[in-house]
Amino acid sequence: MIIEGKFSINAPIQKLWDTLFDVEALAACLPGAEKIAKIDDKTYDVTMKQRVGIIKVTMAGRQVLTKIEAPTHLEMEGDAEDKTKLGRMKDKITMDLKELDNGEVEIAYRMDVNMVGKLAMFGDRVMRSKATEVEKEFVKNLQAKLKTVA
Repeated sequence: MIIEGKFSINAPIQKLWDTLFDVEALAACLPGAEKIAKIDDKTYDVTMKQRVGIIKVTMAGRQVLTKIEAPTHLEMEGDAEDKTKLGRMKDKITMDLKELDNGEVEIAYRMDVNMVGKLAMFGDRVMRSKATEVEKEFVKNLQAKLKTVA
């Protein structure tokens, strides 16, 4: 399943880039993030809790940065498993940041997500809806966080 989107944040591009790599700031902005732990410069252990339909899932896994072109482009791949064994997922994520003339930065992203197990039964419509919900909350939280970061 491919999920794509874009949104704008009012902040200098370098400040935004640095915040995206600050695990504490990122965890505070990402809805459902229980843990983001930096293992090394490219590897992160992540635990996310979300409600999908009527089911609560807690996905624990690892994300690895595979390409970094600061401060405009990053690519990562990961895999995670639900702690109650409802399913597994693998993802490939690409994110591009572009400075706009009005002091904002546009973030465009593309996620290629493959799910197996009971999680896969929700289908594209439910998962896209959930992704849109998480994106809106993330953007609101990130914008607020950037106002407090010096």
